[in-house]
Amino acid sequence: MSDIAVDAAAPARLGVFDLFRVGIGPSSSHTVGPMRAAAAFAARLTADGVLDRVATVAVHLHGSLAATGRGHGTFEAVLAGLAGTDPETVLPEEYARLQEGMAATGLVPLDGVRPVPLTVEGLVLHPLTRLPRHANGMRFDAFDAGGALLATATAYSVGGGFVELEGEAAAAPDPTPVPLPFRTAAELLEHCDREGIGFAAVMLRNEVATAPEQEVRDRLLAIHAVMTASVASSAARGGELPGGLHVRRRAGAWLARLEEEDPDRGPARWQERVNFVALAVNEENASGGRIVTAPTNGAAGIVPAVLAYALDQVPGVRDGDAAARDDAVVRFLLAAGAVGVLLKRGASISGAEVGCQGEVGSAASMAAAGLAEVLGGTPRQVENAAEIAMEHHLGLTCDPVGGLVQIPCIERNAIAAARAVNAATMALWGDGRHAVSLDQVIATMRETGADMLDKYKETALGGLAVNVVEC
Repeated sequence: MSDIAVDAAAPARLGVFDLFRVGIGPSSSHTVGPMRAAAAFAARLTADGVLDRVATVAVHLHGSLAATGRGHGTFEAVLAGLAGTDPETVLPEEYARLQEGMAATGLVPLDGVRPVPLTVEGLVLHPLTRLPRHANGMRFDAFDAGGALLATATAYSVGGGFVELEGEAAAAPDPTPVPLPFRTAAELLEHCDREGIGFAAVMLRNEVATAPEQEVRDRLLAIHAVMTASVASSAARGGELPGGLHVRRRAGAWLARLEEEDPDRGPARWQERVNFVALAVNEENASGGRIVTAPTNGAAGIVPAVLAYALDQVPGVRDGDAAARDDAVVRFLLAAGAVGVLLKRGASISGAEVGCQGEVGSAASMAAAGLAEVLGGTPRQVENAAEIAMEHHLGLTCDPVGGLVQIPCIERNAIAAARAVNAATMALWGDGRHAVSLDQVIATMRETGADMLDKYKETALGGLAVNVVEC
């Protein structure tokens, strides 16, 4: 028997591309993470030379994965992962065909080649049993024809698509040194002061330690292109979202009205446009579409919405040439990524661990920092923007109705995006001096999450999830 090492996705050296990843909806922690964990288990069976001996596979889902997995697409994601599917590259139509084929045959092509009997109904659910390390725990067991255990792995989906392995640290240290390492906002500000640069420049220097600068910029622009494509795809859809809550899609109607009333994207309708982008991205996510985890799927609309605001409303960017606009995108995402690193390291971006303050609150904090950077804020103003946005999402619960990433998630993204714009505006009207530091707010978020009752942390056992009748 061999213990299967899942590729840990929370590297010791976190970078911007750890926070912004392409995936499919509706959830980074409940769809993308389980798919990655399952795919790594299947791949390791091949690597260890035991795949041909596997006759059956058992999957145990614990805690939040079991409690809300049906609405979050977890069950289908696990089967797809066992079939070798990569959430970053699979297209929604390919994913749908794979699911149809597995449902019709009752077989999963393990690592893409070895058919084994397994269906959604065959997954073993433990909604009231939380494994020690995290609320999103899962165990994979592979057996031979005689019932002997060939391999096992216990993994955790810890938010944002990150996966960690039972019994090991989140990741082995990355051997590549970075010139400006930081784990706290205070350390980040020290780098800014000493080098005379901002958040985005610190992140860029660290990124170019492992890739050429042009490659980093191109990858960030590609991330933005996926964000933009998800908005367009969503706006082209009509009808209701899947899942049985009969939530109507609004993005298309909002876009039509904006094109009629605000064709020049003027300042009068900035909030309506921010709302539109946030709604569009999250409707696409709820549909299982291809989006950018930023830093999670449930909060994926906030960064794109505030970035769209920057491109539409910030002087020098709105009327700038293509190069100026591209540079604004790069700087926005780098600064937002820097704050995302702080939040991930200092607290959590998992709704199942700390509630929605860790998802929507983190995304708003990141977006506020990105906007403040593009607006020309000093490092302390950027830090202040991130602090304001996070501070005013403290205590936010994660209680999706029906376990679906729809109510209140979609509207919550729009509200948070507008808050992020306001946070950046407030910070830029100040001089960077403020009573509460970003590090203090992050610590408070972590402590609040620890104190929060589990029923308010993505279990569908409290809040709106039990007080709103599913229809």
